[in-house]
Amino acid sequence: MMADFHYSTDADGVATITWDVPGRTMNILRIEGFIELGNCINAAMSDDNVRGIVITSGKGSFSGGMDLAGFEELTRLGFRESPGAVLEQMMGIHRLLRGLETGGKAANEFEGRKPVVAAIPGTAVGIGFELPLACHRIICADKPDVGIGLPEIKVGLFPGAGGTTRLIRKLGLAAAGPWLFKGTLADPRTALSSGLVDEVVEPDRLLESARKWVLEASEDDLIKPWDRKGYRIPGGTPYDREGFESFVGAPVMINSRTFGVYPAAKACLSAIYEGSLVPFDAAIKIEARWFTSLLMEPSTASMIRTVFTDRKALGKGVRRPAGIEAQRIARLGVVGAGMMGAGIAQVAAKAGMDVVLLDRDQDRANGGKERVAGMLERQAGRGGSSREAVRETLSRIRPSSVLSDLRGCELVIEAVFEDPKVKTGVIAEVAACAGSDCVIASNTSTLPINGLAKAALHAGNFLGMHFFSPVDRMMLVEIIRGSGTGDKAVARAIDFVRAIRKVPIIVNDARFFYANRCIIPYLNEGIRMVGEGVSPALVENAAKLMGMPVGPLQLVDETSIDLAANIAAATKSALGNDYADGDVDRIIDFLVKKGRLGRKVGAGFYEYGPKGKRVGLWPGLAAEFRPLSPQPDIEEVKNRLLLIQVLEAVRSLEEGVLTDVREGDVGAVLGWGLAVWAGGPFSWLDMIGAAAAAELSHELSACHGPRFKAPRLLLTKAANGEKFTAGGATRSAGA
Repeated sequence: MMADFHYSTDADGVATITWDVPGRTMNILRIEGFIELGNCINAAMSDDNVRGIVITSGKGSFSGGMDLAGFEELTRLGFRESPGAVLEQMMGIHRLLRGLETGGKAANEFEGRKPVVAAIPGTAVGIGFELPLACHRIICADKPDVGIGLPEIKVGLFPGAGGTTRLIRKLGLAAAGPWLFKGTLADPRTALSSGLVDEVVEPDRLLESARKWVLEASEDDLIKPWDRKGYRIPGGTPYDREGFESFVGAPVMINSRTFGVYPAAKACLSAIYEGSLVPFDAAIKIEARWFTSLLMEPSTASMIRTVFTDRKALGKGVRRPAGIEAQRIARLGVVGAGMMGAGIAQVAAKAGMDVVLLDRDQDRANGGKERVAGMLERQAGRGGSSREAVRETLSRIRPSSVLSDLRGCELVIEAVFEDPKVKTGVIAEVAACAGSDCVIASNTSTLPINGLAKAALHAGNFLGMHFFSPVDRMMLVEIIRGSGTGDKAVARAIDFVRAIRKVPIIVNDARFFYANRCIIPYLNEGIRMVGEGVSPALVENAAKLMGMPVGPLQLVDETSIDLAANIAAATKSALGNDYADGDVDRIIDFLVKKGRLGRKVGAGFYEYGPKGKRVGLWPGLAAEFRPLSPQPDIEEVKNRLLLIQVLEAVRSLEEGVLTDVREGDVGAVLGWGLAVWAGGPFSWLDMIGAAAAAELSHELSACHGPRFKAPRLLLTKAANGEKFTAGGATRSAGA
C-alpha cells in the first residue's frame, strides 16, 4: 500500500512532510495515516541535522478532514470493547499533536525545540485544520475559493483532536464560538483577519515562505501562548469578571439555535467550560473524554451515517441505473423564468452549462435573468464569488421567448405555475420542439408525473424533478420516476443533479411524492391542534424542541396560506370520501376569509412588521379557537408532530414510493430537516426501536384517530425485532 505521508530533507536542514493520499483528489486522515505522520515527525525530531519542519500537501488542497469511516470504526470499537478503548485512541492523537507543538519536550522545557510550520495550499477543514493549529505557524495560499475551519458540528461531532481546546485558547470563547458551533468556513483572507491563521501569501510563494520562516524562527516563536507563564484565555474564563458573561450567555445562545436536541453542541460546550478551568494538558484530556462520550451516543453514529456516508454515496450516484454511459449536460433548457426557473438556471450556469431561459414573452425571460443577476450580486457581496465569476455565469444564460431555441438541449426542465393544465400545455409544446433524445422534466412538488407524462411524445424520456426553494441553497432534488420513465432519463437527471453539486433521491410516482407527502401531514397536524385549542406558541415551540428547523404554522405562512387551501382543494377532489382533513380546512378557510394569506401579505398565523419580520403569533387565533385548559403536555405535542411524519415515511417505503431507506433518511434531513439529530426518520425508529414506535403509534391512534395507525411494515419490524437501516449498502423494504 502506498504511503499517505512522504518525508524529505534539504541541504538547509528543513524537513518537509508532504500529505498526499494516493487515489484521492483531497487528503483525508486515516488511522494508518496517523501512524505514518507520527513516524515522519519522530524522524525529524530525532535527526540532529533537521532544523525545522514544514507540513504541506501534494495536492491543491490541504485536507478534507478525518475519514469518517474511521469514526464509525471508533464507535464500533467503543460498543464492542469499551469507551476506554476509544479514549485511548483519541489520547494517542492528542499525544502526537502535543509532541509536535512542544518538540517532544515538556510543556515548560523550551530549549532545543524545532519550529514547525503548516503550509496550506487550499482547503483545510476538520482534522485538516486541527493539525495546523498544533504547529507554531500557519501559512495559507491566497485562494479565495477555498475553505478553512472546523465544520464537525454539521455531521454531529465537534473538533475532538485538540481543535476545540486550541481555538478557545487562541481566540477566546466569543471569537471562537461561531467557528466551533456553526461550523462556518473562512476563505484565507477572512481566516487571517479572524486570527485563525498567521500569514497569507501568493500560492507560488507558499513553500518558500514556509521554509524561510523555519530558518529564521526564534526560540520565542516556538512557545504557544498557553504554555507561557501567566497566560490567560482571551476574553476571560468562567471564574473571572471579564469572562463570566460570555460563559453564562453561551449556553443560552447555543440552545436558542439547537433547542437541546443536538448532543454535539452540548458536548462541545461542556469541553470548553470544563477545559477553561484547568491547564492545557488537562483540558485536552477533558476534550478527549467528551468526544469519546459523544461517539458513544447512538444519535451520533446515525447522524454520521446519514449526513456523511449515505449522503456522499447518493451524491456520487450510487442509485444511478447501471450500464448507461454518463453524459455531461452541456445545454439546458428551463421553461418558466420565475423564482424556481431562475434558481435552476443560476445553479446550472454556475456549473458551466449553457442555459436557455424561456418564458412566454421576452420581457419575462429577461426578468428571469435579471433575477439571477440579483441573486449572484448578493452572493458576491457576501464574499461567495468574485465579480468576474458573476459575469461569467450570467454570460451562459440566454433569455428567450422562442421555443425553437430549445433545440439541441440534452435536458429541458419545465418550471411554470403549479397547475396541471398549464404544465401539460407547456410540456406538449416542448416535446413537439425538442429532439427525440431530449429528456423533459417537470419541476413539480405535488402533481402526479403519470398524468403530466401524457402530454409528452416520449414517455420514456419524461420524469419529475422536485427542486426545493431556494434552489441555490437547498441541496436535495427529488427525481420522480413515472410508470413509463426509462433508465436513460433517470441516469441523465442524476448526472445533471450531480453536476450542479446537489444530492438526488429517486422516488416512484405518487401524490405528493416523498417529501411533501411527509411535510403536509406535519403542517396539518400543527394547524389541527390550533383548531383543537392547543396554544399556537406551544405548537411552534414543541416543533423546535423535537428538532424541526421551522414550526408548522411559520412554514405555512412562508409558503402561503392560499397555496395550502389550493392543495387541500385538489387533494379533496382526488380522494373524495377518503379525504380526512376537513378539520384542518376549517382553520385555513377562516384565515383566507380574513385575508390572512401568510407572510407575503404581512398577515397569517403570525403578525408581521413593515419589513416582513415576524413580530408574534396573531392574537385572533385564540379568540376564534378557544384555548384548552389545561393545555396538553409538551411531550404529547412533540410526539404528534414527529410521529405523523415518520409514519408517512414508513408508508412511503411500504408502498414502494421509496425504495431505499438511505434516500428516506437523507431526503428528510436535507429536504425539510426532519430528525437531523437522529439521522432521519428511519434512523430515529432504529434508535428507539420499532416496538416502542409501534406502541407510541397505538397510544396516539387511540387518542387522536386512525392517521396515527402503525403501518404494516412497522408492525412487522417490531414483531421480528428488525431495524430499518440494517442489512448492507441497499437498505430497502425488501432487504
